Amino acid sequence: MTLQEKKEKFIQSWGTLGSNWGINRTMAQIHALLLISEKPLSAQDIKKELQISVGNTNMNIRALIDWGLAHKELIPGDRKEYFIAEKDMWEVVKRIIIQRKKKELEPIIKMLEEIDAADIEIKDKETEEFVKVVKELELYSNKIDNTFDRLIKADSNWFVGTFMRMIR
Repeated sequence: MTLQEKKEKFIQSWGTLGSNWGINRTMAQIHALLLISEKPLSAQDIKKELQISVGNTNMNIRALIDWGLAHKELIPGDRKEYFIAEKDMWEVVKRIIIQRKKKELEPIIKMLEEIDAADIEIKDKETEEFVKVVKELELYSNKIDNTFDRLIKADSNWFVGTFMRMIR
């Protein structure tokens, strides 16, 4: 397999994996392209390399910037905007965790707080089951939230060391 074929396979595979992180395929492919690029790329470079529309390119670059997975880099004397990916993989993981937490976990926690199972008077089996499920969801949601907070604040050495101890 040539280097070009390997790069294309990486970009396609990263795009597929992106959907598991809550990132659309094109956004993940742009991220992959920026990750493996030795120099900053313009939107035009990205559009050409991935054969996607200008609108799709711009929308997904902005999303990558919003997620903190890419940033602009200005090249003196050039009017174009160039983009570069965050290449520290621990930072990438943390930023994905932050976004997933914001979009998925925090709304659940907010909804559970609004329901407030502690205020529900148990009158029958149906109510009892509802309260039980809500309390379990609260318990596990808060544990996940605390774990995410610890991961976000941790450095990569702590994470790797903890993970290795867990799998022994």
